[in-house]
Amino acid sequence: MSAAQNAILAVNAGSSSLKFALYPQHDHQVDTACLTGTVEGLEPGGMPCIRVRGEHGESQQILPPAAGDSFGHALAALGGILEQHADSVRIVAIAHRIVHGGERYAVSTVLDDTALRYLESLSSLAPLHQPHNLDGVHAFRRAYPALPQVGCFDTAFHATIPVAEQMFALPHALRASGIRRYGFHGLSYRYVAGRLAERSAQAGKKVLIAHLGNGASACALQDGKSIATSMGFSALDGLVMGTRSGAVDPGVLLHLMRQDWDLEKIERTLYRESGLSGVSGISADMRTLRASEHPDAALAIALFTHRLVKECGALTACLGGLDLIAFTGGIGEHDTALRLAACQRLHYLGVKIDAGRNLAATGNRTLPIHAPDSRVEVWIVPTDEGRVAAGDAAQLCRL
Repeated sequence: MSAAQNAILAVNAGSSSLKFALYPQHDHQVDTACLTGTVEGLEPGGMPCIRVRGEHGESQQILPPAAGDSFGHALAALGGILEQHADSVRIVAIAHRIVHGGERYAVSTVLDDTALRYLESLSSLAPLHQPHNLDGVHAFRRAYPALPQVGCFDTAFHATIPVAEQMFALPHALRASGIRRYGFHGLSYRYVAGRLAERSAQAGKKVLIAHLGNGASACALQDGKSIATSMGFSALDGLVMGTRSGAVDPGVLLHLMRQDWDLEKIERTLYRESGLSGVSGISADMRTLRASEHPDAALAIALFTHRLVKECGALTACLGGLDLIAFTGGIGEHDTALRLAACQRLHYLGVKIDAGRNLAATGNRTLPIHAPDSRVEVWIVPTDEGRVAAGDAAQLCRL
């Protein structure tokens, strides 16, 4: 029997789910995941189940209801799955996607108590993500105390944006306290930029990537580096999202405060009750809205599209032109109507989409969908944030 191969476990802990992927590793590099899955239904009153995709296909297992420690429950289920692969792979490190690295972490790092205390201080900047990301780190540290735990930060990719893009027009004391634009979805942008570099000669030029899902943002890249992005100080800024408002005039918040709205109500409204869900009153899921005949569903889709096109125009201005646009994320990879509508409205930049290619592309592969005479290339790139995180862990720990 051959020896077990080293592997990195990449995890993304959320409020009600735990996404995971196992990446075989050699020569400080990682291969395509041999196992991926999600433990879902971890919220109070949820119906927990674990979905796994491996070399033998997909499987689903319903779990007993979580009582108290939801991550402990998820880890117990995940541990059973990993045990089935113990003869072929040996986990040597765990890579965690963490949304916010603040000003301190512009690269991935091995997590210790000092790092975790700093990262916990950033939780108010990404309340839908950061606390849950860190809960996952703590749970895995308890379950696997001998393994290095590596934090990989969505903000890190945007460390290259120029000062003018980072700044708000606020007093110096506020800027000095760390109030600035950080940007997010960096692991996704890194992966997409890498895939484009393998496939297109335009990838090192003026590139726009739209990461569109329940969280949504867009990023302008020059020479493969971020120079501008739609998200700012928090993961609330910019585009319309599933339940998040995106950019809102701060005067609206002052007005609500004068109407006796407290911090908790404002935060809940902006993060959990707005976006596609709030505008439509139906769902945060674009697929559900596409299937609905209610006029508010169409209104939510129209607003999502309008804000995307508007942001693309602003980012293109920062680039001084456009050579390539790429779509990724759940909506970007699968919503053919959204891609078509956005590209048609960007025709003034020389964007021409091939309608047949667009309809045939379902997000399963990296594919070009531009017309032969388009001045701007258009690509779909399925993202893999876990592979970026796992690769960083392999390099950082020299495994």
